Amino acid sequence: MEPQLQEIRDQQKNSWNKFSPGWKKWDEMMMDFLKPMGDEIIQKLELKEGDLVLDMASGTGEPGLTIAKTVKNGKVILTDLSDGMLEVAKENASRQGIHNIETHICDVCELPYPDNTFDAISCRFGFMFFPDMQMAASEMVRVLKPGGRLATTVWYLPERNFWVTAIGGTINRNMQLTPPPPEAPGMFRCAKNGMILDIFKKAGLSNITETEVAGLLKCGTADVYWNIMTDVAAPFVSALSKADDAMREKIKKEVFELIHQKYSDGKVMIDSCALLIAGQK
Repeated sequence: MEPQLQEIRDQQKNSWNKFSPGWKKWDEMMMDFLKPMGDEIIQKLELKEGDLVLDMASGTGEPGLTIAKTVKNGKVILTDLSDGMLEVAKENASRQGIHNIETHICDVCELPYPDNTFDAISCRFGFMFFPDMQMAASEMVRVLKPGGRLATTVWYLPERNFWVTAIGGTINRNMQLTPPPPEAPGMFRCAKNGMILDIFKKAGLSNITETEVAGLLKCGTADVYWNIMTDVAAPFVSALSKADDAMREKIKKEVFELIHQKYSDGKVMIDSCALLIAGQK
């Protein structure tokens, strides 16, 4: 891997480890939020009871743990760069009585598995952050058995994801931050229709489909929304750390105003939209 990509990977590993306590704190609400995307991934994989499945960028365990319940006589390998996130995944598995899993700390661009190992591969919201997306897809296809299926989700357009833009847009508007290059890892890096589809095609997959999947972040209040985003979202926490107390309070006030304006009934249930891309080797 090129030094520049290696540096990005190391930064991401440190960041996910740092924020793993926040993800553990809000795990129940976040997993409820992301469940529709995981369920659609599972449907596309057409799993069988004895399958060996690779779950990439597993985070706190989903959809890998739900997949493990589906492949009762098989096994799921949960992988992530962050040992902190995988520790939470193992705790979740233990609490749910799920035993047919293993956790591996590894990099998607250098998978430590032989060719044609897995019956299926899932990856919920990982591609946007992979330093080299084409290399990642090629590695997944390499370890996928012929006929096996790969399914992933990525976030769709910013205007369809107010849960990100409410705080992100307010920070950018107040702090005039220099936007990262379009090709840099980030939430909406893969929002363009057909981008991941083309990557999958170049990696050797066929029967590729792309569909939209909706989700709902059930915060309940603006205060809960703010606390979630400042506990789990590394880019926003990093930006706010550069603001003085007055600026931080101004940003928080404006975010609350946006939320209250959009959800005037006081029930904060924020829509989201992702793209689901699936293909077969």
